[in-house]
Amino acid sequence: MVDIQRQPVVFLGEGAQRVVGRDAQRLNILVARAVANVVRTTLGPKGMDKMLVDELGDITITNDGATILQEMSIEHPAGKIMVEVAKAQDEEAGDGTTTATVLAGELLGNAERLLDQDIHPSVIIKGYRMATEKAVELLDEFGDKVDINDDEILKKIALTSMTSKITESREKLAQIVVDAIKMVAEEYDDKIVIDIDQIKIEKKQGGSMADTELIRGIVIDKERVHPQMPKRVENAKIALINSALEIKETETDAKINITSPEQLQAFIEQEEMMLKKMVDKIKASGANVVFVQKGIDDLAQHYLAKAGILAVRRVKKSDMEKLARATGAKIVTRVEDLTPEDLGEAELVEERKISGESMIFVEGCKNPKAVTILVRGGAEHVVDEAERALRDAIGAVASAIESGKVVAGGGAPEMELAMRLRDYAQTVGGKEQLAIEAFADALEVIPRTLAETAGMDPIDTVVRLRSKHAKEKDGKYWGVDVFAADIANMKEKNVLEPVKVKKQAIMSASEAARLILKIDDIIAASRKSKGNEGSEDMDFD
Repeated sequence: MVDIQRQPVVFLGEGAQRVVGRDAQRLNILVARAVANVVRTTLGPKGMDKMLVDELGDITITNDGATILQEMSIEHPAGKIMVEVAKAQDEEAGDGTTTATVLAGELLGNAERLLDQDIHPSVIIKGYRMATEKAVELLDEFGDKVDINDDEILKKIALTSMTSKITESREKLAQIVVDAIKMVAEEYDDKIVIDIDQIKIEKKQGGSMADTELIRGIVIDKERVHPQMPKRVENAKIALINSALEIKETETDAKINITSPEQLQAFIEQEEMMLKKMVDKIKASGANVVFVQKGIDDLAQHYLAKAGILAVRRVKKSDMEKLARATGAKIVTRVEDLTPEDLGEAELVEERKISGESMIFVEGCKNPKAVTILVRGGAEHVVDEAERALRDAIGAVASAIESGKVVAGGGAPEMELAMRLRDYAQTVGGKEQLAIEAFADALEVIPRTLAETAGMDPIDTVVRLRSKHAKEKDGKYWGVDVFAADIANMKEKNVLEPVKVKKQAIMSASEAARLILKIDDIIAASRKSKGNEGSEDMDFD
């Protein structure tokens, strides 16, 4: 007789792997911390850059956390969760991706020490949740108010965001960011709404970063469809058409029998007349510039050129929508329906050559709700990094206006939160107290990392900051001044960050850490055999 209870039960497909319990937790934490350590050295103005080479040999040089993690081909599921943290931070707040990733890694590291003390993951998860809620509440409490009219503070926020990425022309770029956001901002029910997608960033290699400019309108990377069309149109009346200026084909299959040259000639003349009627309709509306989302027939191009109308074809849908917001034009589907009321206005529409390529500038719009930043730089990598810096700064300034509060940078809010969370932990009691204290310790990774990148003693720096935050009246402003390699009042140093960025970083990092801690079983199916090699379909039997 065979004892059935001692028989191994196989319920997974051949080649499937399973890691259970403590081993699964250790493995996930190890991978997540390894991913966090990759971006940790990029934190702050003294952070180092990473060179990423993809499968095709294309090179990206950056210290932007989200870009680094997206470019890395991370296979492990726990590593992919860390990538999602950076992605969520980037989409929601536009800045603080490295902070969120590093914080998630440290939270997991501290959780591992608690697991080694036989504290159950559920207790740690509960403690982390309580600490997160308290941290968000405290950030609102000690944040300073800001609004859309505080130009100087908004500029400081933009400068803080860009400091770690670019070194030249920061003042000019920060002013461009603030001006762009104020142009696209709209007020609904006493609440300011900023759609940062309405700030188009167009980049062209050549010149220097100082040549970067803000266009009160839209720049389209296209050229005129006909050389006889005017290159420059002042006081432009702009028509936006999202259908083709071509003869439509019948929707059902049709056959036309032509039996004589006269019939063919009549057929051709009819087509020409239809195209001419389209152009005459555009001309009659008063339009002298037309943007078409689809194609323009060669003959229609000729008629438009004769009428002195500047025309651009195959304009992207997103650019058409931005043109509508910038010029006040309405997008028309049928040319026959075009009226003078549908036209938009701009002081100037001009085709210019930038770095040997023609671009259409629509500028001088009265009250543009969509604008363009034309980024210039000496090399492709410089232009790419400038674009990333501008996107971060736009996200940071928009977040500051929407949340209405700012905190000092340089690790100051993290130190203040760590101190207050330790006090809060004393009031909680139970094993959750240990988890909240571990959360507080994890927050100190930000000032500690900033100190490391500046060549300072991290332990000495954290101890001195703890003393300042505990004793000084304005202690909440004290952080790491990486340029002076010392601690300082970061508000006086003009280093400011939006509360929304900090909140989102803490919430994203905490959620990711709690998600990973809850996993106690990893079941990875084998990849499908020949014929489906490379397929990642899970094969649970």
